[in-house]
Amino acid sequence: MPRRKLEDRNIRKLSRVGGGRSISVTLPIELVKELGWREKQKVVVKKRGQGLIIEDWKK
Repeated sequence: MPRRKLEDRNIRKLSRVGGGRSISVTLPIELVKELGWREKQKVVVKKRGQGLIIEDWKK
């Protein structure tokens, strides 16, 4: 599979998981490493306008 062009690298597709009741999106590994996030880490998803904000979950 060819690599994406640099300007298209952050374009992602939504996919169904868990029997079609949930939707997932993959995040670029460079961004996840930059934020210091780990696998199975809890995050908070908020709707703001027409977009979403994903933040680290704080106790």
